[in-house]
Amino acid sequence: MSRLFVAVVPPEEVVEHLDDFLSVRRGAGEFRWTLADQWHVTLAFAAHVPDRAFDELCERLEAGAGRQATYTTKIVGGGAFPHPDGAKVLYAGLDGSFDALARVARNAVSTAGAAVDGHTFHPHVTLARLGRPANVTNWVRLLDAYSGPAWDVEEIALVESHLGEGPRRRPRHEVLATFPLGA
Repeated sequence: MSRLFVAVVPPEEVVEHLDDFLSVRRGAGEFRWTLADQWHVTLAFAAHVPDRAFDELCERLEAGAGRQATYTTKIVGGGAFPHPDGAKVLYAGLDGSFDALARVARNAVSTAGAAVDGHTFHPHVTLARLGRPANVTNWVRLLDAYSGPAWDVEEIALVESHLGEGPRRRPRHEVLATFPLGA
């Protein structure tokens, strides 16, 4: 049984640009910041994927990704879940639609025999979490001023999340496979 998600992983230069923007500001908030080298856009998440489903999941992701065209996006703006005046998560937003890729990922996961997390899809990059709800309106305004470099989405990744195995007992993410778009 594995804890897996399907994601778009921004290129290193995009991650570095956002990380530089945030680096001088990180000490100002009571956040648990996510690790920049693990930033991603989750398309589908499944907490319990049976081992027997792995091969079919990969086949379906490969086929589905191959039917999608590459496109250009950028990290821009931001927000908070569930809302800025009572936030538990601070995130960066994205330009462009990820809906088609999310449908491919969610269909592949569910058809392969795993339950997909049922939250409404909202493309974002999680930047930080809070232990208890707080007002982060000023942080959202700050993120609204951010516009990162454009980059081409050329693949999706199947990632395993190993809970408690990363630095400071955070999850460690391991890319198991990538699937090119338009192949």
